Amino acid sequence: MTGTLSDRLRRRIALAGPIAVSAYMAEALGDPEHGYYMTRDPLGAAGDFTTAPEISQMFGELIGLWCAEVWRQAGQPKTVRLIELGPGRGTLMADLLRAARMAPDFADALSVHLVETSPVLTARQRTALGGHRVQWHDRLDDVPDGPALIVANEFFDALPIHQLQRDASGWRERMVGLDENGGGFRFGLAPAASPLEALIPESVRGAANPGDLFELCPAGIGIARAIGQRIAAQGGAALLIDYGHAESATGDTLQAVRAHRYCDPLDDPGSADLTAHVDFAILARAASEAGAAAHGPVTQGEFLSRLGIGARAGILLRRATPAQAGDIRAACRRLIGPEEMGTLFKALALTSAPAPPPPGFMQDSESSPRP
Repeated sequence: MTGTLSDRLRRRIALAGPIAVSAYMAEALGDPEHGYYMTRDPLGAAGDFTTAPEISQMFGELIGLWCAEVWRQAGQPKTVRLIELGPGRGTLMADLLRAARMAPDFADALSVHLVETSPVLTARQRTALGGHRVQWHDRLDDVPDGPALIVANEFFDALPIHQLQRDASGWRERMVGLDENGGGFRFGLAPAASPLEALIPESVRGAANPGDLFELCPAGIGIARAIGQRIAAQGGAALLIDYGHAESATGDTLQAVRAHRYCDPLDDPGSADLTAHVDFAILARAASEAGAAAHGPVTQGEFLSRLGIGARAGILLRRATPAQAGDIRAACRRLIGPEEMGTLFKALALTSAPAPPPPGFMQDSESSPRP
């Protein structure tokens, strides 16, 4: 193939007409030659954004202890598939497995599986997890059967979305076409109402006003349903952490980030991260309809505080230098502070049904996992 991704998309639109926002996102993020996640490591100060595992080891360690406690509550199966969807650089998994050593029987039961499509990030994961036996897969369906603990941190926000806009005739899909000069891209609407309207929750349809946008992520719904089916049939649990809203609502949340700054989503596709807020209510409903029990969502601040992030920070502070102590306190504020990640980010747990709420989803201090 030749030319930039912009060139190829312009030719495609000129020949076949405007494309859905979901198709634009899929190309911008996953094109084999030019897609954002296919060509770079986007994380860290030198990249475009930073995720919770890169902020502090405490995040992955607490999730490791959460997994160990959920495994214990599930009857301690002799083998459990530990699966991470979209594992980034492998930082979360490395911290999780280090914490898992505090529960040797749990650590011995683990079979580690990473679901990743980026060759660049797979290479980083191999380096980070070089001392562990790990299997890589392109899809969740490829992971062998058996009880599973599934972790997905900032995975669902990068799945392609459809945007539907309400007008007098119903809900029309938002499309990406060419601007007046044919050299750039612009948003427009499909000429007819979209059949995807049937997937919009009734609570949203009944309250929407002309001009309101609603975002649907069929790929996310499908994955949540597959997780629910697997857990219901084979046992285990899932922990989904991302930014988004607890209840379905209208709004345009599509955003692009380049070099830690927001930019135009239609500018130079493939060069910036494209994401949208996660609709946790729809994910929970999809998993529940597949047979799993949904718990939450709760805010990330609530979740990490209930797991004991304050106590973990205190342990790290005991042997920290003054500079390290400042970093630890700043990381804790960033992870749980309401003005930082603590409120916008949510956690949703899925378990076999019926099951009591797992750690972090109870309403009292009893939710802290055991070391």
